[in-house]
Amino acid sequence: MFDKILIANRGEIACRVIDTCRRLGVATVAVFSDADREARHVFMADEAVGLGGAAPADSYLRGDAIIAAARATGAQAIHPGYGFLSENPDFVDAVEAAGLVFVGPSAAAIRAMGLKDAAKALMEKAGVPVVPGYHGADQSVERLAAEADRIGYPVLIKAVAGGGGKGMRLVEDPARFPQALESARSEALGAFGNPDVLVEKYVLQPRHIEVQVFGDGRRAVHLFERDCSLQRRHQKVIEEAPAPGMTAEMRAAMGEAAVRAAEAIGYSGAGTIEFIVDGSRGLRPDGFWFMEMNTRLQVEHPVTEAITGIDLVEWQLRVASGEGLPARQEDITITGHAFEARLYAEDVPAGFLPATGRLAHLAFPDGARIETGVRAGDRISPWYDPMIAKVITHGATRAIALRSLERALGRTEVAGSVTNLDFLVALARHEGFGRGEVDTGLIARDMDALLAEARPDDAALALGVIGLAVLDDPQVRGGMVLWQPLRRSIEWQGGSAVLEVLGPGSARVTMASGAHEVRWQGGRWWIDDQPHPGRVVRHDAGVSVFGSGRLNLVALDPLERAGADAGGEALTRAPMPGLLRAVDVVAGQSVQAGDRLAVLEAMKMEHSLTASRDGVVAEVLARPGDQVEAGAPLIRLEETPE
Repeated sequence: MFDKILIANRGEIACRVIDTCRRLGVATVAVFSDADREARHVFMADEAVGLGGAAPADSYLRGDAIIAAARATGAQAIHPGYGFLSENPDFVDAVEAAGLVFVGPSAAAIRAMGLKDAAKALMEKAGVPVVPGYHGADQSVERLAAEADRIGYPVLIKAVAGGGGKGMRLVEDPARFPQALESARSEALGAFGNPDVLVEKYVLQPRHIEVQVFGDGRRAVHLFERDCSLQRRHQKVIEEAPAPGMTAEMRAAMGEAAVRAAEAIGYSGAGTIEFIVDGSRGLRPDGFWFMEMNTRLQVEHPVTEAITGIDLVEWQLRVASGEGLPARQEDITITGHAFEARLYAEDVPAGFLPATGRLAHLAFPDGARIETGVRAGDRISPWYDPMIAKVITHGATRAIALRSLERALGRTEVAGSVTNLDFLVALARHEGFGRGEVDTGLIARDMDALLAEARPDDAALALGVIGLAVLDDPQVRGGMVLWQPLRRSIEWQGGSAVLEVLGPGSARVTMASGAHEVRWQGGRWWIDDQPHPGRVVRHDAGVSVFGSGRLNLVALDPLERAGADAGGEALTRAPMPGLLRAVDVVAGQSVQAGDRLAVLEAMKMEHSLTASRDGVVAEVLARPGDQVEAGAPLIRLEETPE
């Protein structure tokens, strides 16, 4: 076993690797960018080395600086985590040339599976079923469109060097193929430096089921499957293991195919074989096809660890240090069921736009495995993936594990940034998902119901008003305060109420919906003489009420209100910091609501900015290639006549 390793990554995966290293007695070296100087993984590691600027190209993608840091600190190996340099074969070659060990597969194995078209040809040769499609070298628009016609719509355009949903577009109408192709190529070039794509048949009721494999360079085993069908924009939201509805016959067929794939390239370390599965007639051994191989540890690996009892990071370190496979196939068994939900800073109603902001409050419940790279007070940076945490639960049955997930998500407390937490709770409560009726189209089909915003609970709202009233008053007595004056108006973004002090620890809150008496007694809140489970948390982003759903109130800033943009819906602003990739309109051009105005690249994804109403472009305020801040004005429409 190694004495010391360097972790060439950040965030929750760096913290995850450190956890296992601590248990094994292996010292760790963290690396960090200027933006991550105070990050959680930096403080967890035994040593830390700065790499440079905030942008990944100036820090986490600097292979030479990472190798130099490993040698300077006496690290014997480099663990890449996932993302960044984890699947870069040139980096693997450089690590080994420096006399260090790369904790992962060989450069040759990564190259073999790095391009989807070549990987599919290799898998066909190994006897692994592949999806019908075109993976050729002719990348002309005419050839790709002709191949799409031959395959039959709907088709999926995918970057050959892609992953994580980047450079991927679903096309259902031949007329939209050219624009989708241009968009996929642009995103692929920006993310991977390679604009080439492949075109393949889109399975109408697809399920995304992947098999965890592990090899030692000579032989491989599988650790069963994970179902990753709950996706939005081709990115996973909730994963589970094992897959619902899986039969012993199909599990054996998929496992054998995955092992053949791994052994065909002499794979060493943890990897994942991803399959697309036709779920329209149940799970059948003839209804799955190879999509791609991820030659690294997956984000969702904890669900596999939960059902097998195996620490995959430990296995990675043991095999990389020279051991053979730690277990035989017959020794690996399934116990129970597990779920993982990805908590992100993102604006779900706005199309899952990544969000930034300071985490003014962050707390997780007992009873769930939490993997996170942030703490309360940390900022979600625009430079990296906006994941806050992974919430993992395990139970004896799928139903028990799912109830545990719902409970854990319901008791997770986060404030200071927009998140997908309510959306995750809605998914955990989804009746079809509860029955195991999952496919990759579930979220899109039921989006309206999943986004339905529950009316704020009046009792929780009354507690929020109490919290706003005492934000700046230090005279707290048992959770309540003696306000001065005794009657005052409380305003927040989106509403107002009148608060009257009835006595120590007691007040009446009058809102448009009615009046409620609130008191703090016996260490808990009482609303209209009924106990209430709410917990009021005051922070510098406002007030949050947890325990009865989630309610966040932001105090009204008079200066902010006075300076509100007079342009209203006439002005299109950047929803987040990013690079303006394209501007599709010019001054004087007529547009309709929903037309694409510009494309913003942020957090490794491209986001289309569309017109909010019909109108005429009055002014284009930014140019392609501009780096813009959140809120920057980009395009202004002419004012509508009164």
